[in-house]
Amino acid sequence: MRRASTLASFNVLSRSLATVHGGAAATSASPSHGLLQVALYGTSSTTGSHVRRRWFDSFSGGPAGKLAIGVAGTLASVAVASSLTQEVYAKEPPPAELVPKDVVLYQYEACPFCNKVKAFLDYHDIPYKIVEVNPLSKKEIKWSDYKKVPILMVDGEQLVDSSAIIDKLNDKIVPERVAAPSSNDEEKKWRQWVDNHLVHMLSPNIYRNTSEALESFDYITSNGNFSYTEKFTVKYAGAAAMYFVSKKLKKKYNITDERASLYEAAETWVNALDGRDFLGGSKPNMADLAVFGVLRPIRYLRSGKDMVEHTRIGEWYSRMERAVGESARIKA
Repeated sequence: MRRASTLASFNVLSRSLATVHGGAAATSASPSHGLLQVALYGTSSTTGSHVRRRWFDSFSGGPAGKLAIGVAGTLASVAVASSLTQEVYAKEPPPAELVPKDVVLYQYEACPFCNKVKAFLDYHDIPYKIVEVNPLSKKEIKWSDYKKVPILMVDGEQLVDSSAIIDKLNDKIVPERVAAPSSNDEEKKWRQWVDNHLVHMLSPNIYRNTSEALESFDYITSNGNFSYTEKFTVKYAGAAAMYFVSKKLKKKYNITDERASLYEAAETWVNALDGRDFLGGSKPNMADLAVFGVLRPIRYLRSGKDMVEHTRIGEWYSRMERAVGESARIKA
């Protein structure tokens, strides 16, 4: 994991000082650099540098010169402060020799457990192929005795159950993983919370009413493996069915207010961070990836937008989006 280093700040400052003192022309085209050049010379052109330097030397002694230097100093300070506050997160790919050669995920696009696995794969930049399973026929997984998703094939080995898949993958790509026992305990606790609590908040929210149920199934059928006829049938029949299923889930998990329960879960997670960028500290751990994964399918549905608007989870989610980065999926 990498953050924007203070070296970047020193580079900005040194380029600014080089300009002030008539040093070598900097090649950066950053806005802060351009502003410094304008403040001092009125142009960013390297032509006539000797004339500009002589002009600056004669100008700097007067009140206007002092003002220009003050402006330049302020701009340099702003540039340094800006670069210090910019956070750049990066993926954590394993050593090349540990990357599996053939990874295939059998999934439903909107499945939170499948998205947990994808978040892990994406963050570690492990290339994988997708086989979208038709939830009606499940013909794509008829070869397997396990009739649920996700199923992950890793170099010919079948892995099932999202948390078990992630554990086994983690052992494969980070065999010498070292962490403090307390850190492991915290990570384990919150991964269990994701599986035993957070995921149960999703269906009652995304199928809260008929319009949200239709929105969800429009997303599912647009991304899933359906024929034209199946899309129409699944969208309306599925939305109606899941609307009633969500009511049963509300009762089962003692949910009286769907949104309030989702917001409470989001705030519980933010409280667990305790001011850290991630539960893992300066970089995500497997609990961060699990929470991010199960929330990713709803983030831009009505329920996810409401969650970000009414809780403090948005900043953490944005950091996770930057850390996880682009999908490692291999497009057919």
